[in-house]
Amino acid sequence: MKGVQFLVAFVVLALASSLASASDPSPLQDFCVAIEDYKNAVFVNGKFCKDPKLATPNDFFYSGLNIPRNTSNPVGSTVTPVNVDQIPGLNTLGVSLVRIDYAPYGQNAPHTHPRASEILFVQEGTLYVGFVTSNPDNKLFTKVLNKGDVFVFPIGLIHFQFNIGKYDAVAFAGLSSQNPGVITIANAVFGSDPAINPDFLARAFQLDVDVVKSLQEKFWWDSN
Repeated sequence: MKGVQFLVAFVVLALASSLASASDPSPLQDFCVAIEDYKNAVFVNGKFCKDPKLATPNDFFYSGLNIPRNTSNPVGSTVTPVNVDQIPGLNTLGVSLVRIDYAPYGQNAPHTHPRASEILFVQEGTLYVGFVTSNPDNKLFTKVLNKGDVFVFPIGLIHFQFNIGKYDAVAFAGLSSQNPGVITIANAVFGSDPAINPDFLARAFQLDVDVVKSLQEKFWWDSN
């Protein structure tokens, strides 16, 4: 339990020291459509605030991040988020946390966080991690991380983690948004609803259209 407490303190302090302003300066949702009738509207860039006089310690508390998660799934990993949905007191503070459990050779598939940078701390195991820069360079930055190592994924860039060890691995990550969002690349491209035109994808990825159709028929597991 002390290790988890140390980790949470480490991530929060790291984020706090790296950000001049902790609040989210950009939208906290994918889009915001204007509407005239407020009865059908939703509050954006956060959630409605409780009267501070009614706040309790439980509004700033979460328990159970020390519990290993089930990784028996196609990708061999499970992400446990601790964001504003789990801790209401995170609202407007611009930070959140996740625990990631990896089975041997499990992976957190290539994905992006459109609203957050990420700092990853390895508590147990050995991970091969990396991110790819934007066009035109598409440069790959990779590193093998061991217990106690830390790696940063810049906001919006495609990144991944792969447990290259024979044993379970555990990592914790801090993110610079209360709602960082996740776009898993394969899921978004080949598992969208409705499906993207396979002829278009075949040309875009320079694949045979039957290969694209086969990929679209798969069940794309979302570990996030």
